[in-house]
Amino acid sequence: MFKGFSDSETFTPVPDSFFRQLLNEIDDTDELKVTLYAIWRTRHMEGSVHYLRESDFTGCASDPIPGLEKAVSRGTLLRVRKEGAALYFLNSPRGRAGAEAYQHGDWEPGGLPSSPPPERPNIFKLYEENIGPLTPLIADALKDAELTHPPERVAEALEIAVKSNKRSWKYVEAILARWKEEGYAKKQDRRDTKEVRGRDVTRKVEDFLKK
Repeated sequence: MFKGFSDSETFTPVPDSFFRQLLNEIDDTDELKVTLYAIWRTRHMEGSVHYLRESDFTGCASDPIPGLEKAVSRGTLLRVRKEGAALYFLNSPRGRAGAEAYQHGDWEPGGLPSSPPPERPNIFKLYEENIGPLTPLIADALKDAELTHPPERVAEALEIAVKSNKRSWKYVEAILARWKEEGYAKKQDRRDTKEVRGRDVTRKVEDFLKK
């Protein structure tokens, strides 16, 4: 029996069109499961291209193959086959760009399969543990941050603020704004160490706050 949702978990944003249209149209349980699973997995992925292999859906439905076929036919998922293998992309602006790049040979997947996102404490708990008491105003700001930035980026920004002894939400927001301005993919591709990256982010954020 399910014990209920906790206050120490992250949440996955689901597009409104899923509730407005797809929830009424999808009448197959396996299709519903693979669709929700794809939304969850791709939302928590890093890198510029978010994709799933057929094997990634194993276990998320009693028989994911028919569900994937229906999701592709409906248009919620995009499938690109090359050399006998198939990659699945969510039919979103990012997913369409990734599918097109793969189809035209402008991008190739890495050798290692992706893995489900690890469990992380939610940003409300992280804020209270590292910054200070949670006020209604801060709670609203944290909700907005969850919708605007990847959860792992919010957690990392909080960590950098604490290590820099800048325990304020304004400073965390400035870090996130700077990363968004630079582009998350560019940040991920950097090869410097985490400590050096933290110092670099601190310097850039302080310059950002002076604008």
